[in-house]
Amino acid sequence: MTENLIEQARAWIDQDPDPVTRDELGALIDAGDLTALGDRFANRLQFGTAGLRGALGAGPNRMNRVIVAQAAAGLAAYLLAGEESPSVVVGYDARHNSEVFARDTAEIMTGAGVSAHLLPTCLPTPVLAFAIRHLGVSAGVMVTASHNPPQDNGYKVYLSDSSQIVPPADAEISAAIDAVGPVDGLPRGNDYVVLGNDVADAYVDAVAALPTGTARDIVAVYTPMHGVGRDTLVEAVKRTGFPPVHVVPAQADPDPDFSTVAFPNPEEPGAMDLSLKLASEVGADIIIANDPDADRCAVGVRDGESYRMLSGDQVGSLLGDFLLRRGVTGTYAASIVSSSVLGRQAAAYGQPFEQTLTGFKWIGKIPTLAYGYEEALGYSVAPHIARDKDGISAVIRVLELAAELKAEGRTIFDQLNDIAREHGLHATGQLSVRVEDLSIISNAMQTLRSQPPTVLGGLAVESVDDLQNGYKGLPPTDGIRLGLEGGARIICRPSGTEPKLKCYLEVVVPVGDSIDAARTEGQRSLDAIRKDLAVALGLSS
Repeated sequence: MTENLIEQARAWIDQDPDPVTRDELGALIDAGDLTALGDRFANRLQFGTAGLRGALGAGPNRMNRVIVAQAAAGLAAYLLAGEESPSVVVGYDARHNSEVFARDTAEIMTGAGVSAHLLPTCLPTPVLAFAIRHLGVSAGVMVTASHNPPQDNGYKVYLSDSSQIVPPADAEISAAIDAVGPVDGLPRGNDYVVLGNDVADAYVDAVAALPTGTARDIVAVYTPMHGVGRDTLVEAVKRTGFPPVHVVPAQADPDPDFSTVAFPNPEEPGAMDLSLKLASEVGADIIIANDPDADRCAVGVRDGESYRMLSGDQVGSLLGDFLLRRGVTGTYAASIVSSSVLGRQAAAYGQPFEQTLTGFKWIGKIPTLAYGYEEALGYSVAPHIARDKDGISAVIRVLELAAELKAEGRTIFDQLNDIAREHGLHATGQLSVRVEDLSIISNAMQTLRSQPPTVLGGLAVESVDDLQNGYKGLPPTDGIRLGLEGGARIICRPSGTEPKLKCYLEVVVPVGDSIDAARTEGQRSLDAIRKDLAVALGLSS
């Protein structure tokens, strides 16, 4: 066993073009560190509907140049099997090795006979998604780990409609990747096209064409969270006529180490502290944030003398209401873990609504999509620009909404209250557990399947649906849905991108004479459900 492991490591070194990861494995071999070697070779990063994502390092269980070369060669083989002269556009963010991985992809695609186009610098994921249809290429690759920790990187694949891959394409690409031999024998080409700034400019032009109102008086604080969104967002704000945003200085420039935050995710505790501080200093009306690859959008609003971050569901309902009032027609959609309020909003305006599995790879596949969102801060307010979540265009729509409300002497909270009065107060929350040992997640899910609770937070559990068996026409997925009395529901599922168990809670409270009383009751009910659910999952005693 020991000799086999060392042989695998040496074979990996022989094909690895990266001196850093070659040295990493060499040092582990010299030290006889079989535990560390075993961790790197025990498994292989699996290519799925989320592409690849994992920690940087040597070996098949890490993100590195060998893994990326195999992914590029496999994707090239898949594309060549489907059309005679395929083409691809490749983008990348500012994480460690992102540009290297992107150039490797372009070289291997070119060597395989696929026409490759490389974006000129690190740019937001929505620009890459836009470029696919703008250039008319067969596929797109974005090298990014989105809002993961700094030690991670990833490889996201889109097909020609600019939406992420779904089955069976993921399995077919994965099989093609598995068939790739040693990467040092792969042909490479250097005559790929490095694009100019015109693609990013065309994207900003499309975003700038969205607003139709005239209200522009708004004071906004913005953070790109050490990512690549700043320049594109600032230019979009300028072209739409809004005042310049106040960019958080310490988080303005791309920084692959994300030096001011523990996790570069606007949802994580502490990530927005600098934005909140700057908002108080400049008297901002609103706070907006992108995650590092700028496909997500977070919103904070003034609440008296302080500021409060809105949930993804609150922003989702606000944007849905805004577009419906603007007369935007088509299908409105939300993921199964998002609030049910958008379905009620769409029905009130006579528009179709669809519920999808978690992830924009599913929302983006709806042919008649007018607007889609998922509670994890992902919004598609302009599917004609990119059929993926887009944090840049979402920010512009949020600024437009906030400016219009300000001109009317109203606030974001006034609008949320109006939505609650019309459709009921939909209070949402989460029980989210990050783990080191993945067996904790599988054990908790097994406990819920075998011993589902009958009462949670004082509400009777009226239905238990195992999503592995499908749910209301949706494809099977690993998750469990609990329906509670009064329209409340819980969905528990393992995260697809992080070592987390995520449980999504929603209660619906009728609004009587007092909106504040309804909000208090909603929060009380969520807290009680969360406490009982932790016990039911075996996560609390």
